[in-house]
Amino acid sequence: METVAQAPKYNLNDEQEKKLILREYRALLKGLKSRIKPGDRKIIRQAFEMSAEAHKSMRRKSGEPYILHPLAVARICVEEIGLGVRSSICALLHDTVEDTDITLEDVQREFGNEIAKIVDGLTKISTVVDVNASQQAENFRKILLTLTDDPRVIIIKLADRLHNMRTMDSMKSDKQLKISSETVYVYAPLAHRMGLYNIKTEMEDLAMKYLEPETYKDIARKLAETKKERSRFINEFIKPLKDKLDTGDFDFEIYGRPKSIHSIWNKIKKKGVAFEEVYDLFAIRIILNSLPEKEKEDCWKVYSMITDEYSPSPERLRDWLSNPKSNGYEALHTTVMGPSGKWVEVQIRTKRMNEIAEKGLAAHWKYKEGGGDESRFDKWFGQIREVLTSHDTDSVDFLQDFKMSFLAEEIYIYTPKGDVKMLPVGATALDFAFSVHSEVGSKCIGAKVNHKLVPISHKLRSGDQVEIITSNKQKASEDWLNFVVTAKARTKIKDALKEEKRTIAEEGRYTLQRKLEGLGVAMNHHNIDEIVNFYKLASPLELYYQVSIKNIDLKELKEFKVTGDRLDAPKPVRVTEIKPEYIPGGPPKKDAELIIFGESSDKIVYNLAACCKPIPGDDVFGFVTTGKGLTIHRTNCPNAAKLMANYGHRVVKTKWAKNKEISFLTGLKIIGMDDVGIVNKITNLISGELRINISAITIEAKEGVFEGTIKLFVHDKEELEQLVEDLKNLNGIHSVDRFDAESS
Repeated sequence: METVAQAPKYNLNDEQEKKLILREYRALLKGLKSRIKPGDRKIIRQAFEMSAEAHKSMRRKSGEPYILHPLAVARICVEEIGLGVRSSICALLHDTVEDTDITLEDVQREFGNEIAKIVDGLTKISTVVDVNASQQAENFRKILLTLTDDPRVIIIKLADRLHNMRTMDSMKSDKQLKISSETVYVYAPLAHRMGLYNIKTEMEDLAMKYLEPETYKDIARKLAETKKERSRFINEFIKPLKDKLDTGDFDFEIYGRPKSIHSIWNKIKKKGVAFEEVYDLFAIRIILNSLPEKEKEDCWKVYSMITDEYSPSPERLRDWLSNPKSNGYEALHTTVMGPSGKWVEVQIRTKRMNEIAEKGLAAHWKYKEGGGDESRFDKWFGQIREVLTSHDTDSVDFLQDFKMSFLAEEIYIYTPKGDVKMLPVGATALDFAFSVHSEVGSKCIGAKVNHKLVPISHKLRSGDQVEIITSNKQKASEDWLNFVVTAKARTKIKDALKEEKRTIAEEGRYTLQRKLEGLGVAMNHHNIDEIVNFYKLASPLELYYQVSIKNIDLKELKEFKVTGDRLDAPKPVRVTEIKPEYIPGGPPKKDAELIIFGESSDKIVYNLAACCKPIPGDDVFGFVTTGKGLTIHRTNCPNAAKLMANYGHRVVKTKWAKNKEISFLTGLKIIGMDDVGIVNKITNLISGELRINISAITIEAKEGVFEGTIKLFVHDKEELEQLVEDLKNLNGIHSVDRFDAESS
């Protein structure tokens, strides 16, 4: 789905536009060449003409003719994912039912049931964006139901999203942020799960370009600067391996490819290192052309040649040959110590495995031998279907559960009989119990992992063998939700808790009924709703439950107004003004004119988010919170992607106005060599030269290294960046990083 703009910015005349459209259409046919059967050309042309006609008066935000978008999506499906004719037709028609006068019946009449069903699935997906949160996640659930009928729906949707990400420059910045967040939150993990690694990687990189523009440019620049030196290193590393493989009579390709900007940035964040210290900026890939029955044997032979040449890191061997991932990924990864003391990751796979790694699901259908691979997907879809059909409507939770459960990396666990179960990383013994059977889960009291007794919250590791211990006296408890990660376990636990809650709530219901009879009013919908709203509860069940466990004693009912059979709650006192949050101890404050919305600089009540403590100059967005007015978050806040993906409608475009009168608390973490007078140097620089107020300072030295944290008041990001720069230039300082002062 695309946002449509009326005014063309494109300076092409009609003739040029026609040529451009035709060129794209021919390129699509060329890509399909090997798959076109007699009669296919006619149907593709029909789909193209139907779409072009339907979209003819529409233009994209950039001003180009809209039809170029469906054409580009079809080309991505064919050239980058390897789908065929029917998927191209669906891609050409994917926006018609939603955006134009064409109906689903028209599509069905012209192209038959299968294509109509996929187009219907695609139409449902595009309504996911831009509704309120629960609605949005509810629709996401509908998509997943269509996905489990025909995976092509999601693959075409991923191609659509990828093209939107590639062409997002002409959109407004708040739209860019929202779409990028949604992409990292839902679509990139889905692409990964479908085995479409190239698409996942490109989506993450493009999203980062909008969400973290500075970091993105910085890493891209450094990658470009180090390219020559990297190529030299790769060639030096590959040469002896190539010679060995040549003498071993292998038919192979070997090359180095750089890691994506997004994954380099993740390494920098996770390991807390600088760019220069990320060694595996690239991976070496060896692709063998092997006979099907010799694939595994050949991969292991090559592994042994590599480890003869370079010594491997024992804990970094990943064997997905014996146990492929459930999205079909097969390969052997090892990390070895290369020349000049650098760790290098080497991936070994065959041509068939490589195609599955790059084309994901689409390649599976091509290699459908004995249905082995496919059944993995069927299992996955089956699990999704089970959770979708039994899930309550708490949909934002559902999105979170879905991500944790179905989009995470996996581990494999053995049952006592040696059967394998795939679970997401982070799964516990209790998750495993529920994956065996929901009865086993709810009665689980402990487990034996590799014959050792462990609690139900024990986190499992790939390859564990697990036996579950049950007891008929056990029942599900609220705190189980704190450590299970699979959607099935969460759903079953919530169901069991609700059931128990209902039983307890019955007592509260009688108590309330007696109270209302005492007041002479009926126990009807209106009256119950009045009481539920008065106590600010979520549902009547919650009210009965709270009465039953004596959290609410209903004495406030005396203040209700009784009119005949009606109860009316007393009016609450309204507090209208919420002051912005200021930091005590900073310089005197003027007024709160810190933020400009849109183009007008209205004074607005706002809070600074405690989770990321923004300061002026940070890239920020406003988020409307119930009861608190507006909260300002940094766009790289840990919660940003979730907020923007789930509650896009509550995100407000925000930027800072210059105001040197107010200062903000932030923190710096400094690591360096323990040297006489280092504390003095640091405080002199901050308070003396830069005249910045320090709120707190702690420094610990251990074995020649010191670690210091300083909380200080700055006016804006430029002042902070200047300070960081100056501190890094002091002798003996190793690193200076910003942290969020309050929450630490």
